[in-house]
Amino acid sequence: MTRLGYGEEMRRWRVAKYRELDRMYNKILCDVCTLFTAGSKAEGLTRFLESDIDIMTVANSALCVEAGINLHTIQDDIALFRMDTRVYPGHCKLFLERQGSRRCIEFEKAFCDNGYGDVLLSSSLYLDEISTIWSLFPQFREGMVDAERAGPSLPHTSGGVVHMDKVRALRCSCPSILDRWASRPRHWPSPVIVQKVVSLGAYVTPVGFKGSEFKHMEWRICFNTGETELVNNLNDTQAKVYVILKMILKDKLKPNNKEITSYVLKNIVLWQAERNPQLQFHARSLCHWLHDGLRELSTAIVKKHLPYYMIPERNLLEACGMNDVLQRKWVAGITDMLEDFPRVVLRLPKIRKAIVGSPEPMLWFSSGRMELEMLNLEWFIRKQECLFKTRDINYSDFTVQAIERRIAQIITEMQLHMLLDGSSIIQRSDIFKRMLM
Repeated sequence: MTRLGYGEEMRRWRVAKYRELDRMYNKILCDVCTLFTAGSKAEGLTRFLESDIDIMTVANSALCVEAGINLHTIQDDIALFRMDTRVYPGHCKLFLERQGSRRCIEFEKAFCDNGYGDVLLSSSLYLDEISTIWSLFPQFREGMVDAERAGPSLPHTSGGVVHMDKVRALRCSCPSILDRWASRPRHWPSPVIVQKVVSLGAYVTPVGFKGSEFKHMEWRICFNTGETELVNNLNDTQAKVYVILKMILKDKLKPNNKEITSYVLKNIVLWQAERNPQLQFHARSLCHWLHDGLRELSTAIVKKHLPYYMIPERNLLEACGMNDVLQRKWVAGITDMLEDFPRVVLRLPKIRKAIVGSPEPMLWFSSGRMELEMLNLEWFIRKQECLFKTRDINYSDFTVQAIERRIAQIITEMQLHMLLDGSSIIQRSDIFKRMLM
């Protein structure tokens, strides 16, 4: 797994660099909104092009609060919404309590009257408005191709290579939900991390419960920064369990319409970590916890029920689109995998390549790929630094040029090696993409 780029050191390095990149983006954005990387990139568990880059931008001009919070203690320049959680667990409706002194054009066309004198913020209309606003800035969208909406995200592909999921969110104050999570008896995480997760707070994103008649008015409560902190506090074995489960999902189960997602697997791993002593998670127990995770997934599919780690009342498999045929197929498939364990893991394409490949060439390729990924992220960070300082991308910058020279050297070395091996993939751009996937 370390050869494949999933070792502890590389994982920590990725986490640090994506945080650094976020800081640079937020310097440029000033106080308009707060941006952060979420998902597997923020967790350091995927290479640059291995999966989508999840970006969340949080409006600084609004706050959503649950009942019982004193509104007079909140600054009056931001819009204030009251959360009505009398909908499907983990979701809410947003009632406007007051307009902020700062004008928020993204809200104006998303307000709805419920017929009883209340003003609600429609998640569906809000997402429409955000999409419209982003389309008004073509200078920031050069080379971007929009994809079909997926839940609360507005996906696009940049340069035909980088797939991004952009989610707009509102900050949310819901201490009662976080206090319930924090007060659970647990083996993990430590009290310090529990308090840090609580301090990171929550968000609401513009998507309702799929099975709701009023989903266009509902918002989902989420804890992206807190969950990233939790995953970053998994130990090496737990992180590798999560990565391998994702490989099994992608290469063996192959859901076509996200009936089961990597987010489901993340929750299985988080529940594993909370319910079991940390000393039981070590290198020699990797196969045990993989087997346990697969068994938990099978049980969840059979019951069509998996509690959300942060709000257990929310069932992650409710209205997920899994029909009886898929249910039987996946349960049978997982049963076969459990009986053939751990050989099924060794047959996963990425792991098999790492095992079958000759040690020296594999180490050489792995080293080059990790260096290329590091250089690529450093290039992005330096580019944003130049943009912040000069409002322009300075391609003559010494650091940028040095990074680009080294990237070119790595690609050339790989190109020559592949030519000698008779490979049909010799285009430099193709090699670059393949190495970062």
